[in-house]
Amino acid sequence: MSTIIGAETTAKVVTRHRGKMIAYWTVTLLLAISITLSGIGQLMRYGGNVDLVTDIGFPLYITNILGSWKLLGVVAIIVPGFPRLKEWAYAGTFFLMTGAALSHAFANDYGDYGFHLILPLFYAALNIASWTLRPKSRKMCKEVVKLSAAPSYNQ
Repeated sequence: MSTIIGAETTAKVVTRHRGKMIAYWTVTLLLAISITLSGIGQLMRYGGNVDLVTDIGFPLYITNILGSWKLLGVVAIIVPGFPRLKEWAYAGTFFLMTGAALSHAFANDYGDYGFHLILPLFYAALNIASWTLRPKSRKMCKEVVKLSAAPSYNQ
């Protein structure tokens, strides 16, 4: 009887872990594809990328900088290892996307139905979701030290 209960408990843990892993990769790949396409579009100055940048007062060369940062950030997030670099890439992507939304808001350039605000904020939300769902192997700290386990020097 105890073996069956143990098997059920193990099955629940494995299923929960697998579901979180599927959610992580789904969100992360959606983020990576979106940011990659955006970065390539900026580097190639494809479509409305030129107007998108110049209409809010930025110089055109900023597309080279932003496009490069986006592609490098995606590589850092996707490639295994380098946990500190991943943290910086997640932070950079968050600042890049929220900065884009704020830049458009301050320039009163909301786009059709607020598209210039909604899209970068959606990417920022995907970025947060990917960062939150990432497995332990992609985090900087693999163990959390409890404060109660620290030695007491007040004795």
